Amino acid sequence: MKQKKILIIKGHPDNDSYNYAIAEAYKRGVNKTSSEIREINIRDLNFNPNLQYGYKKRPVLEPDLVKAQEAILWAEHLVWIYPVWWGSVPAIMKGFIDRVFHPGFAFKRREKSYLWDRYLKGKTARLICTLDQPAWYYALVYRKPSHNAMKKATLKFVGIKRVKITTVGPVRLSSEKFRKNWLRKIEKLGEMNR
Repeated sequence: MKQKKILIIKGHPDNDSYNYAIAEAYKRGVNKTSSEIREINIRDLNFNPNLQYGYKKRPVLEPDLVKAQEAILWAEHLVWIYPVWWGSVPAIMKGFIDRVFHPGFAFKRREKSYLWDRYLKGKTARLICTLDQPAWYYALVYRKPSHNAMKKATLKFVGIKRVKITTVGPVRLSSEKFRKNWLRKIEKLGEMNR
């Protein structure tokens, strides 16, 4: 198996959540290989998540966001781990994306055109999301809004074409056996560098 540079991005604001157990399981799997690993814990970063002026006036990036951009550029494979809340990602994670994936870093709009240049080509990604409902229900009834936003409108928009999604649910009211079983599956994903 080819060695990869893997970046785990934790989007849950609570360090005691099941999402952090998932991140640790994935990391255990990666550590069984020769791949390199780095982590971003969004909740620990010091930054303003509010994109106050949209993209017409960009504030200077805080040092933690500059480091996050460096880690994203370094990585070949991005692993995003987060809960689905209200059909979307947690607010802190959305703010992180708004501030980090700005024009000039992740993409650039072409003048007098609706087209854009994608700056994060060649990378792959894995989304590992937790739900409080069965994955089939989220797909059938809601049409997976957070999956579509992250995969198509965010990652593919900036050039990351190969995006795989692992949906873990329902987590709420789940048994210990259910959770442990998923942690074993996630560890295997890490071991396969996927």
